[in-house]
Amino acid sequence: NIGIRGNEMKGKDDLKDAVIKIDKKSYSLYKSLKGIYQFPSFQIAIDQVQGDPFATPSRVRVLIENTITGIPNDYWSSKEKKIALEDFLLRTFQKNLLHTTGKNAGSGHSGRITICRCGQEVLERVAVLQGERRLEIRFEVGFPARGRSIMAKEFLNIFFDIIPNLVKRSFLYSNLDKVKLKKFIELAVDQQYLREQIKEKNLVSFIADGSILPRESGISSKALKEALPFQSPDSLAVEFMLPSGKNLRGMGIKKGITVIVGGGYHGKSTLLRAVEEGVYNHRLGDGREYVITEQDGVKIRAEDGRCIHSSDISLFINQLPNKKDTKRFYTDNASGSTSQAGNMIEAIETGAKLFLIDEDTSATNFMIRDELMSRLVAKEKEPITPFIQRIRQMYEKLEVSTIVVVGSSGAYLSVADTIIQMDQYQARDVTKKGKEIAKAWGIGVEEEEKIPQIYFARKIGKPKEKGSQKEDKIKVQGTDSIMVGKETIDLRYLEQLVDGGQTAALGYLLKYAMAYFVDGKRTIQEIADLIYEKIELEGFLSVIPMGYHAGSPVMPRRQEFMGMLNRYRSLQID
Repeated sequence: NIGIRGNEMKGKDDLKDAVIKIDKKSYSLYKSLKGIYQFPSFQIAIDQVQGDPFATPSRVRVLIENTITGIPNDYWSSKEKKIALEDFLLRTFQKNLLHTTGKNAGSGHSGRITICRCGQEVLERVAVLQGERRLEIRFEVGFPARGRSIMAKEFLNIFFDIIPNLVKRSFLYSNLDKVKLKKFIELAVDQQYLREQIKEKNLVSFIADGSILPRESGISSKALKEALPFQSPDSLAVEFMLPSGKNLRGMGIKKGITVIVGGGYHGKSTLLRAVEEGVYNHRLGDGREYVITEQDGVKIRAEDGRCIHSSDISLFINQLPNKKDTKRFYTDNASGSTSQAGNMIEAIETGAKLFLIDEDTSATNFMIRDELMSRLVAKEKEPITPFIQRIRQMYEKLEVSTIVVVGSSGAYLSVADTIIQMDQYQARDVTKKGKEIAKAWGIGVEEEEKIPQIYFARKIGKPKEKGSQKEDKIKVQGTDSIMVGKETIDLRYLEQLVDGGQTAALGYLLKYAMAYFVDGKRTIQEIADLIYEKIELEGFLSVIPMGYHAGSPVMPRRQEFMGMLNRYRSLQID
């Protein structure tokens, strides 16, 4: 589905003549260059031209026939291979770009060439798309100007020298690092194989021996160079023979309830962070290439102040003193416990079968209530059923596993299937010891007998004004928020958003859903189904606007899409 957008094809000489004619004239005349131009071995499409040199740079595409690139067809014969190939080519282009462009050639963004940036994760993007017939590359170019006058000479240097050289070095198979590309493709195949195998072995996560889990810092996702490589305890070790021929050993985390314990700064949260980001594939050399987690796993935390739209939190909260209905719970300002209950129910609504929880970011009264407090405050006076009393039911009745980090809630030892102690960033299987301690101290949990049916038929109402959603502009701030019109949707606590391009994509998906799928009758689940089915059938680009002014889109998961809808305060959900 990579078609040519734009006007009738022109030749490169047409572009050259057109630029020379408008040299030193008003910057707005650059708009006359929109169209597609044939160069000797590729085409250049000028899709959108910035209004002035200080505005967002112009959008440009390069299209190269597969017969020209020479990339073997086998390297994009499956979805995981295709995404890995596109990621490799994008990183190659970025690397070559660093050695190509320097200072701006004029005012504002003049002369700047930029493209979607990659992190440690290998994600589906639209910056580079490998199609059945051709390869398509999307990037931005700051059309050069002095003041607000066109600089034809500098423009021609970009389009007739710099871009052709970048294309040749970045996308022709003969010029690529073939050994490294092959490793990228093999890794993607191995990672997909592991995702399939952990399901067959009833695992929710796998951490390979030799993995580097710690990161450089809280603001860097790169591996900490001096970190100790991970080593699985023998009792939890599993082995896989990968399609690449590599024999891989590591720690398998089984379905059920896994409790991670350990002293402060010994690596509990580091392990959990690696597991939660294991829902994505990671690039070669990241250190976590073989940390693989159930792809629908969701990080659950307290989120004071968030809105909740008609969620059924009665599994955890009932009989409120104000008689508020918790089967269809509304609030514009959730407490720690109600927000965590809402997050958990909404995660189940997305189809999640794995919860990832850190005690440090949880509401204490949601997680546990100790025996002394239970004696002081009678059960009938406490509307909160703590998670520890539901955790076993969540697995046995709803098939939702939990990995939880605890530092002080010893009662979780009694409900655990597996207990892992992190000791100086190394994992120890202390299940037997932990169970013995819990038994010796008489620690137990009075589990709830029944689990109520959860109401999931929440419908999204039509926009108040027809067409208003189409007119609202989308702005993003990293992975923290989306601004739709004048309203900001707070996404800070959707912690598995790892790329600002995912945030931008959520904005585009929201606008598409509101324009085409929201009819006042469909549920949140049905709308998510429709939009992800369309992407699967017609490609990611089919739901992305041509201008995508808020940023280059990167594929978000269904979990984050539905999470964004739940945090949109103006949305009518009932």
